[in-house]
Parts: sequence; C-alpha cells; structure tokens
Amino acid sequence: MSLTKIQSVDPHSPARRAGVRPGEILTHINGRPIADVLDYKFYSYDPRLELTLAGEDGRTRTVRVRKDEGEELGLNFETYLMDRARSCANRCIFCFVDQMPPGMRETLYFKDDDARLSFLMGNYITLTNLSRREIDRICELRISPINISVHATDPALREAMLKHRRAGECLDIMGRFAAAGIEMNCQIVSCPGVNDGPALARTLADLGELYPAVESVAVVPVGLTKYREGLCHIEPYTPAQAAALIDQVEAFAAAFLEKHGTSLAWCSDEFYLIAGRELPEKAYYEDMNQLENGVGMLRLLQSQAELAADDEELAALAPPPFSIATGVSAAPFLQKIVDTCRETCANINGSVYPIVNRFFGETITVSGLITGRDLIDQLRGKELGERLLIPSNMLRAGERVFLDDVTVEQVEEALGVPVCPVDAESGFDLVDAMFGRSPEPPEYTLPPEAEYYRYNP
Repeated sequence: MSLTKIQSVDPHSPARRAGVRPGEILTHINGRPIADVLDYKFYSYDPRLELTLAGEDGRTRTVRVRKDEGEELGLNFETYLMDRARSCANRCIFCFVDQMPPGMRETLYFKDDDARLSFLMGNYITLTNLSRREIDRICELRISPINISVHATDPALREAMLKHRRAGECLDIMGRFAAAGIEMNCQIVSCPGVNDGPALARTLADLGELYPAVESVAVVPVGLTKYREGLCHIEPYTPAQAAALIDQVEAFAAAFLEKHGTSLAWCSDEFYLIAGRELPEKAYYEDMNQLENGVGMLRLLQSQAELAADDEELAALAPPPFSIATGVSAAPFLQKIVDTCRETCANINGSVYPIVNRFFGETITVSGLITGRDLIDQLRGKELGERLLIPSNMLRAGERVFLDDVTVEQVEEALGVPVCPVDAESGFDLVDAMFGRSPEPPEYTLPPEAEYYRYNP
C-alpha cells in the first residue's frame, strides 16, 4: 500500500475545497513526484498548486488548489513521514539505546537516524545512512537547519566510534551542505580518553572552518547506565577530567568569539555539574540554540525564575504547600529558586527532593530519565504538601506516562497527592506552579515514528 495514500482530508481545508478525496494517492505536486513528507511540504508551500491524484482503479486526475502561501493543504497520510522512519545503522560505542533495560515499550528501542526528522523535529542524525541521491535532494531543497551528531571529524576515529564504514565521510557531506547554504547545529558526545583532548581540538577546529554554516556545537558527556554488560568499556567523567574539558572548550570558544563574534561551541550544564563549577552567566550562551542538549538550560531556568519571583503581588499570596521532584543534578538549582521565592513571599512552603536514578543507575542524574517507580519508592511517606511538581520531560510526549510505563495517575494514587507536570525549560512556569496559578502544560503529540529515545543531558 502506498504511504502517500490520503487517509483523511481536514474539514474546511484548501484540499477539501478543491475536492480531494480520502483513498486517493498523491503522486505529484506541480509535476514534481512526491515520495515523502519533505517533497510534500516543500512543493505544497506555494499558493497555486496542481495536484496529481491516482484513484484505486489506477486512473489519475488533476486538481487545482488555491490557498495562502505556506498554508497547510489539509491532507493526512498513513504515517507522518509518508514513508517508514529510517533506523540507525551504526553501532556506536556510547549508544544509550544499547544501555536500556529489557522489557520496556518497543518504541524506546528504535534507533532513529532520519534526516527528515532532523529537519522537521530537531532530531540529531549521523549522516551515515544518507544515499548520494538523498544528499543531492537535501542540497537541492535547501533543507535547513539540520542537526548532526558529529562526535569526531577524524575519519578513522569516527568510524571506530560509530562502527560504520561510511562514518568517516561526515566532514565531506557537511562541506557539501555548507556550500549549499544549509545551516547545521552539531553535537559531540564526549567519551573520556576517546574523542576528547587532541581529538576534540581537531573536531572543533574542523567545525569552525565550516562556520557560519555550522551555527553551534554542543559538547555533552557520555551517558552511562548500569546496563553495559558486553559493551565497550567507558568510564564516566571525573571532576578533574570534566574541568579540563571545560577549559579546552572555553579556550576555543574565546578565541573564536574574538575572531567571529560568536563562541560557536559550548559545554552542556552536565559538565559544569560534574566539575563542581559555577555555570556561566546567561549572556555567555548567546541565543541559547543548544537548549535541547542541556546547554544553558539550568541558567535560563534560574534567571527566568528570578524575574518571575520579582513580583510584588506574590507577597500577598498564600499558596498551598508543595514539593518538587527532580534529578540529582538539578536539585540544588531548584532549591535556590524555592529560596528566592521565599524571600518574596514568606508563605512559601515547598520542599525539593532529588531522585536517585535506581532504574538506569546512579550515574544518570538528569530529570528526564526519572521513572514513575523511582518517584513512588523514594517519595512514599515523605512530606509532599498538597501537590507534587515534576518536570514535564519525565513524561512521554503528549501523554501522562513515565519511561517505565507507570502513569501519572498511578503515582498520584501511591503518593496521595496530585502530580503537576511543569515545563522543564521555563522558570516562569515553575514559579507560577509553585504559587498555584499555572495551567497544565500544553499537550502535543509526536507521530509514532518519532517516538524514539535520545539522551538529553
């Protein structure tokens, strides 16, 4: 069955007004063949379109559509991508999916490496499964930005880390993208003694040569769970190693800033926490375009919360007591936010509980990997107030389910308090929630093929 077969047509949409019917197959737009969502979105952008449709009997017809520029046609297909999601062909020595415990939902074991999801949803890709034709198409359509997991630019080292024969082509492909005017954001998962030190210096220098096409580089520490039996031996970063890496990246960034007006590369918050160093000030992170990699997230959260707490109206409030559950790494920052709010309003009564990650292992300290079972086990019998606030990134996107398939309702029943998810990146929402005046976070739903697991420090 063709995945460009139309499953439904939105009411009052341009396609509905033009007479497009469910069950028809979209084959061309303005004479261009439609293979997947990239073709569909690119060629359907214009205000005047000619759709070629094939019926179940194989006969084709042409429909003309008039709409606003950029307006959605209103067609829905069997899958969001109008194709099957492309899985990763690498066997990376640090792959987080390979460190997952058994018995979890199937989608968490799917390794996505799909350039279309990079462009549409911000996923990071390694470029190893792109055919020559797909590289040409990305350049032709000027698909941008693309997020790339680089890790190392030395071809031999990258091949060894990703265990893929084409891994060494990364820099050549990125050079083609740069020549085509495609913007790229890069990620380096750093493993001690593997791709840091001199290897990291080469990688940063090579990526710097591609500026301004390469807009930003995040350096994040490898995430190691307790499920690494049979995998490549990798040690976690020590405080001294983390400090040395921070010094190296900051030195590169300072030199690059002086020459080009941007730092280009930043370490994730996790490196500063491991090293026991203070986070840089908010201005250091410039446009904060690596938040998804945990670069500047805690500093942004803290600065926003301080602004929100500087509100004289809060002093007169008497919010119900609350508790906050979070990862070990973020707990001290959230405690500072509670203390700041208490200076504004003496009636604030809140406790912060760092949750030790026993599900994945205690080396995992981020809030997004906390499970419902760990919440229940470690908070049962604690003084939680009248509500428990949790970062929304603990939950499956658009749902009320934790990574271990425990539901919010099950946690509420076990702990005897309402559980309130709060936007993990917004200090404003956090302060509002602490004072009992924030709505539920907006719900959104990802397509099934985008439900993959990605380490987010």
